[in-house]
Amino acid sequence: MKTVFITGTSSGIGKAAAKLFQSKGWRVIATMRNPEKETELNLLENIILLPLDVTRPEQIKYTVAKAYSLAEIDVVINNAGYGLLSSLEAFTDENIVRQIDTNFLGTIRVTKAFIPHFREAQKGMFINVTSIGGHTGFPFTSVYNGTKWAVEGWSECLSIELSLFNIGVKTVAPSATKTELFSHNADVNPLPFYQATEQKMLSVINPSSTPEEIADVIYEAATDNKDQLRYFAGKGSQAIYDRRMQVGAENSRREIKAMYFDALKDSH
Repeated sequence: MKTVFITGTSSGIGKAAAKLFQSKGWRVIATMRNPEKETELNLLENIILLPLDVTRPEQIKYTVAKAYSLAEIDVVINNAGYGLLSSLEAFTDENIVRQIDTNFLGTIRVTKAFIPHFREAQKGMFINVTSIGGHTGFPFTSVYNGTKWAVEGWSECLSIELSLFNIGVKTVAPSATKTELFSHNADVNPLPFYQATEQKMLSVINPSSTPEEIADVIYEAATDNKDQLRYFAGKGSQAIYDRRMQVGAENSRREIKAMYFDALKDSH
């Protein structure tokens, strides 16, 4: 039986991935900050819940060691994420640091903890959940998107580096998905200079993909045996990336600026 280790499984894409891998006959080590509060995954056979906050290096070491005491890990899915949607000017230092610490540094920490095990076994795979926002720019998500750009670039470097030991690295970039990712926006106090525009921007965003659709692509990446780095998931993700490649980065930036802000002007 193969084993997958997944971060951020309390909701959304992480929970959907845990349920999908379990249904396919995998053992799932599902991690979250407060596993004692979980009421669904703990009822499923071959799912093991472990505590993990990816911003706590000592807990990462403990949880990875605990996971290996239970099973040999085949795939690690770095899914834990934290996002805020607002102007950069409105973010406190804590707002900025938490996004970077969770999305980028947390992914690095978890990966680094697993590499020695994978290197010794001469096999293993990391799948990093990023975002279409890690390939193009959108307003009011500068720090979040910045972390996802960072994970994409870092993953590409690492995919080359770890190929020395037959270790795979892949990224899955979802489009806007029906999750609780930006449900923390109460942590930000929007500034009056941007507030009306931000509100209209939120009305333009339409999360149309489901966590289950993204989980399907994650499972594909884990099992297709392809030497492929990037996978696009959800409605619109591949099309947005393809358009950027077609017109180039500068024209893509101009198009997105027009798409969002012209729509906002028209809505006045």
